[in-house]
Amino acid sequence: MATLYTQAEANIRKTWFYLAGFFLLIMMLGWALSYVFNNTAILTISILISIGTSFFSYWYSDKIVLAMSQAKLIEKQDNPELYRLVENLCLTAGLPLPKIYIIDEAQPNAFATGRDPRHAVIAVTRGLLEKLERVELEGVIGHELSHIGNRDILLSTIVVILTGVVIRIADFFLRGGLRIRGSRSDREGGSLKLILFLFSILFIILAPLFATLLRLAISRKREFLADANGALLTRFPDGLIRALEKISSDPHPLPVANSATNHLYISDPTRGEQRTSWFNKLFMTHPPIEERIKALRGLKL
Repeated sequence: MATLYTQAEANIRKTWFYLAGFFLLIMMLGWALSYVFNNTAILTISILISIGTSFFSYWYSDKIVLAMSQAKLIEKQDNPELYRLVENLCLTAGLPLPKIYIIDEAQPNAFATGRDPRHAVIAVTRGLLEKLERVELEGVIGHELSHIGNRDILLSTIVVILTGVVIRIADFFLRGGLRIRGSRSDREGGSLKLILFLFSILFIILAPLFATLLRLAISRKREFLADANGALLTRFPDGLIRALEKISSDPHPLPVANSATNHLYISDPTRGEQRTSWFNKLFMTHPPIEERIKALRGLKL
């Protein structure tokens, strides 16, 4: 039977495997563009522009997300019980106390953001505080602190940047720079060259889709890891299990969430977990709740 430690190690390995896939995807895209246009200078410039625009997102992504979510900063006197709960878990985890925000929405949900543990933020909805018991709330906070401790926020930022690099490069060439005629003078010099040329064009078109699928796969693996580490932190997996059951069954919408922020929440705010066919799973930001609960029940302390 798997333990919390072996589950965490397995998910870490899988995450880095997917991250390596990202770098391979970018290299293949670079090769495809180089072959079609026979010019690597444009590719280099496009990557530099993409990284430059992503730099701003890295430093200010937490403020942007909090503003989009209409989250309000609270102090200890505003909710002493919540603050004590977070403080106790932070002491156990050896983490600095993050800033705490409240989202005034009825759907129970939560997320963590920030570029590192010293600049971390935890945001919880009003519905989470109203509908969960203390041990269930501890399970949720433990999950979010695990994201902070595991540096998931940094990893997710890197993945978002890599996805942006792929999408921006492909979009630039497909929208404004794709002039196939005359771009490769020797492309008609044989059937093999023609096949490679057509394959390169197809790969440039599909590269943004591949990047998105890799980003979602990494997001799902980090949720499994945070579940396992959160249960290890609280020493009570049933608390998180009960919280996930309540969160996933709540019918209220979360209008402040959108496609850019859905992956941050502990549970998909659009309730996308209900679609469990293998094809739909590819496009889900979170693993199905039943799979997460099954993994937690199969673990032992």
